[in-house]
Amino acid sequence: MEKISSTNSFTSVFKVDDIVGIMVSAADMDAVRPFNLMQGSSSLGESSGGDTSSAGTGEPTYLINEEGNIDFPVLGELKIAGLTRIEAKKVIKEKLKIYINDPIVSVRLKNFKITVMGEVSKPGSYTIPNERVTIIEALGLAGDMTIKGRRENVIIIRENEGVNTYHRVDLTSKSIFESPVYYLAQNDVLYVEPNDSRIKESKTRNNTLGIIISIVGVVLSVVTLVIR
Repeated sequence: MEKISSTNSFTSVFKVDDIVGIMVSAADMDAVRPFNLMQGSSSLGESSGGDTSSAGTGEPTYLINEEGNIDFPVLGELKIAGLTRIEAKKVIKEKLKIYINDPIVSVRLKNFKITVMGEVSKPGSYTIPNERVTIIEALGLAGDMTIKGRRENVIIIRENEGVNTYHRVDLTSKSIFESPVYYLAQNDVLYVEPNDSRIKESKTRNNTLGIIISIVGVVLSVVTLVIR
């Protein structure tokens, strides 16, 4: 669930199955080393919870399990589902203070993804690096709507605690900027409906295809009879 009081104060929160990158640093780098262990390190074992790792950046990553927890080196299980990035940083930093002087914690969502479908130039799934994208920006990533799309009835499908909710927005109205779904959340699906012209075109194409298939079937039957 996202914390939203207005368009400008949108803040995403971590959910089950999110992949979170966490890096700990401080003046004493030897002190922080146990908290930045990667999966596969000889001292890591089975308890680190580093489900994946970003070898290129040296940033361990963690999968939030079904209970909303990550299994963090030394600290053990930490519940971060339902927390914002800033809140998660604060929780981890407070626990680290027992072991490290003035720890610095970096927390990033690594798999923020949206899907854009329907009447757009480039439908597909898009990974968002900064965890913040608007409906308009998402359409831009997908090459904008085609001329066959309905701008006054774009659908946002959002999953919330296992239940899909559907929101309709009108891109031609100024009210879009006040919509609770103007900023898209993790795994949102944006669907652009086809307009009447596209629907009629699709029906015509299907009817034509059906006629062609019928004709081909008749021809094949006649050929079969002739061969026999």
